[in-house]
Amino acid sequence: MPFNIIPVREFVVRPALPPQLSRMTELAWNILWSWEPSIRTLFRRLDPVLWKESGYNPVVMLGRVSQNALERAALDPRYIAQYQLACQRFDAQMRSMRTEGQSDKLIAYFSAEYGLTECLPVYSGGLGVLSGDHMKSSSDLDIPLVGVGLLYQLGYFRQYLNADGWQQERYLENDFYSLPVQPANDENGKQRTVTVQLPTGPVVIRIWRIDVGRVRMLFLDTNTPENPRPEDRGITSQLYGGDNDTRIRQEIVLGIGGMRALEAVGLTPTVFHMNEGHSAFLALERIRLFIERQGLTFEEAVEATRVNNVFTTHTPVPAGIDLFDPGLVYHYFSQFCRDAKIDFDSFMALGRRNASDKGEPLSMAILALNASAYRNAVSRLHREVSQEMWHSLWPTLPVWETPITSITNGVHMPSWLNGDLADLYDQYLEPDWRSRWDDLEMWKQIRDIPNEELLEMHRRRKRRLIAFIRDRQTASAFRRKAAATELRYSAEVLDPHALTIGFARRFATYKRATLLFRDVDRLKKILCDRERPVQIIIAGKAHPKDQPGKAFIREIVQLSRDPDLWKHIVFVEDYDMKVARELVQGVDLWLNNPRRGEEACGTSGMKASMNGVLNLSILDGWFDEAYEMSGGWAIGDREPYSEDQDAIHASNIYYLLEREIVPLFYAQSEGGLSSDWAKRMKESMMNLTPRFDARRMVHEYDQELYSPAHDNWTEMRGGGFAEARQRAEWNRRVREIWPQVNFIEMGPAPAGPVMSGKPVSVRANIRLAGLGPQDIRVECVIGRIGTSGGLEETEVVVLPNKAVMDSDIAVYEREIVPAQTGRLGYAVRVSPNHYDDPLTRPVTSLLKWSPA
Repeated sequence: MPFNIIPVREFVVRPALPPQLSRMTELAWNILWSWEPSIRTLFRRLDPVLWKESGYNPVVMLGRVSQNALERAALDPRYIAQYQLACQRFDAQMRSMRTEGQSDKLIAYFSAEYGLTECLPVYSGGLGVLSGDHMKSSSDLDIPLVGVGLLYQLGYFRQYLNADGWQQERYLENDFYSLPVQPANDENGKQRTVTVQLPTGPVVIRIWRIDVGRVRMLFLDTNTPENPRPEDRGITSQLYGGDNDTRIRQEIVLGIGGMRALEAVGLTPTVFHMNEGHSAFLALERIRLFIERQGLTFEEAVEATRVNNVFTTHTPVPAGIDLFDPGLVYHYFSQFCRDAKIDFDSFMALGRRNASDKGEPLSMAILALNASAYRNAVSRLHREVSQEMWHSLWPTLPVWETPITSITNGVHMPSWLNGDLADLYDQYLEPDWRSRWDDLEMWKQIRDIPNEELLEMHRRRKRRLIAFIRDRQTASAFRRKAAATELRYSAEVLDPHALTIGFARRFATYKRATLLFRDVDRLKKILCDRERPVQIIIAGKAHPKDQPGKAFIREIVQLSRDPDLWKHIVFVEDYDMKVARELVQGVDLWLNNPRRGEEACGTSGMKASMNGVLNLSILDGWFDEAYEMSGGWAIGDREPYSEDQDAIHASNIYYLLEREIVPLFYAQSEGGLSSDWAKRMKESMMNLTPRFDARRMVHEYDQELYSPAHDNWTEMRGGGFAEARQRAEWNRRVREIWPQVNFIEMGPAPAGPVMSGKPVSVRANIRLAGLGPQDIRVECVIGRIGTSGGLEETEVVVLPNKAVMDSDIAVYEREIVPAQTGRLGYAVRVSPNHYDDPLTRPVTSLLKWSPA
């Protein structure tokens, strides 16, 4: 009988810890160690070789460390002192700053991937690392938050290259019992499960728990013997693997299963945050629950639930949105809708641009936009791109008023700052600098760090990076049975004294990974200068189905084998968080050259800047906000991307390297040090570290989105959801009457020039068609008239109701003092008055503009 079908009784053996080290297991199971140096040092000192061999995983390490090593550590007073320090730091980090009964606020944060630490490979790239940094920063700030995600058996693929430089993929199976993951057990010690119904039958989902400092996370897994069908066990097998059928099943488990998992463990969130559209089915599950438990109609349940849903979009191009064919959605949701008493077409309408087009696919992003009162992009420029992309959902609004706000991403500084720089900060900054992430004045003390100490610190990190890469390149060459010459070259690549450029990211084509190599001859002259050499380290993965991305990787690898360039260009296989950390802490210059407008934010450059690495970047995403204070260099201008810019941008990169960057790096002063380079490093660290710390980001989420959503939910729930019933009925009535609501008369426009500081009277008489004057909102949009005749630099002013002339006509009027001078204009509009904040405006085209 095959071993995999023999009945097996499981049990777990834990190490017998000496009494002096009794809390080691507790420290290992909370991944606070991933950003708390004192705890990480504790495990590293126990057995440095085993720490590395275990993949920097303390759970594995405690399972393999010898009993003799534990006993020796328990008798070593130096180790006991480190252990006591680690326990003190752990207790301080775990102590809640909130008072008992302060609030019932709890945010449920849903994401398809989380980059928490390299030993927990359930992430693919920037979205996952951002989600992980969101969890860690929420812990630091003691934000009441629970994360929900999928625990992938195979995770994302591991990359290796064949002899020709073509990307190959392999998948390593995750052993959950050797990860810092624990079953979410009930009071009887049995792992909790929930069930979702698929067309093929029920699917059982196991619930796991991960502790991230103060934050608890729930992870979901379908690979259980209780699911007899291999297809069901494989739902949570791979991250972003399979076809659309696999994707919709994963997103059902994440959204619907995640909601049920929260209830199963006894958590009652007051705010639901969808990080990208993958989890948007949670909105449908919430609607179902309100229909079932509160007796609401579908329309009423939509109104009740959207008030505390938050949706963050990370996708700047329509091609990146999950779309599901109507037939596929019907296959998976027809029975769900029948059981929940939801009209299938009404559900589909929530996910379509054109609600009446029954052939249009279901868009997970549009479903999330429709189901959420709060919607945000992840940088200021991305907000503009998103407003343009989703403007058709609010077609009667100006593009700039499309109700999507922005909160610029950040990175978790304690996780990404290198230890040598932290030691410098301990010497020259305030003692509590780690917790004063928002104190801009304190960060100016970076100026006090001597240039020679700062530069020596960075040289030390570069030497470490090069040693790391040489080891990794040698191991890769050995694994593919490379020739002896290549093995020797692998151990000799890179020069610790040369200007080192880093480029590491997903190999999506819009990121233009090969832009730097458009003119190889010109690049060779830059790289191979004997007096001022330059070298480039590149890393990144292409999606397994992205053939153009794989071709980019092969092109770079082939170029790196050029006899003149083998020591100057290195492609590092299997990009992950460990590689990323070494790169952003050790290179001199960080290159980022996507097509402008297609990088929602980008965070690798933030990590680099915190470590004193200067940026050379397109003015896209976060760098569009940071450039002027970054100490770095911009490629191109703030203009939309066009194909002819590829050659222009490549030439711009070469020019900057030749004329500014390379000469500055090698400039000699102060005993052979480039003091101007050090000044730019300080400018980058001083200005960007506090502004792009993820704690700033999470604080803004809490103040601008979470707290208002929680307050709205408290009010909605406190009234027994009567407000939702009233809103739904009011919406129905307004939609029915709206065609008859019209402008009857506009007040006269100014007859001649208006003196600055004098008011302009604006009046509109509106036919109410049976609505009350409080049911509509009349607004004046005033601004400067641009060259095209449209309004620019506008502001929106609400016109109050002044009178009702008869039962059907209301007068709205206000005197407005223009804040500008010159050629101005205004337009008046009327819309249903069904929101308090313009940013929470529901998806609607019910808005009319006054005639000219």
